[in-house]
Amino acid sequence: MTADISHLEEKKVASELLFQGRFLRALRDTVALPDGGAATREYVVHPGAVVVIPLLDDGRVVLERQFRYPVACVMVEFPAGKLDADEDPLLCGQRELLEETGYRAREWARAGEMHLAVAYSTEVIHIYFARGLVAGERQLDQGEFLDVFTATPDELLGWCRDGTVTDAKTLACTVWMQNVLSGHWALDWQSADNPAS
Repeated sequence: MTADISHLEEKKVASELLFQGRFLRALRDTVALPDGGAATREYVVHPGAVVVIPLLDDGRVVLERQFRYPVACVMVEFPAGKLDADEDPLLCGQRELLEETGYRAREWARAGEMHLAVAYSTEVIHIYFARGLVAGERQLDQGEFLDVFTATPDELLGWCRDGTVTDAKTLACTVWMQNVLSGHWALDWQSADNPAS
């Protein structure tokens, strides 16, 4: 889709740092609007993340249950984690899958990327599929607590429909999973030992 978007663009005039945390920052920018007016935009700068859709040979998918403090509840999610500085998203996905679930995958496919909260965050999540899973030992980070379990695609779809799953990245990835498994969306699978450059 190509269109002239110049009449929609906002231009930064000034920027103020509101908060600097361990890996998040919050900014308040003054912007020039397309009609010549001005406005402020407050947003969080995030380093980006990766989510993995792990497919078992028997047709089930690997999921996690994890308490998420900001929403004060346990969420059902696909494995995911934030990018380290200058980290390749594929390597991040491989690292997170191993650390959180103990699984290694023989093949990987990049599906795409998504912006999680475009109104107030720069966060981009890279979506990967993994298959040919081999179980091993988890390597959880200090202070990380989560359960790993498996479900059929139909079970996961049911949980998305009935509100059991409310995590945005998992909801979006379930759409990807459904279309890939049905054959509607193709992936370019690569060996974990020899990924395409």
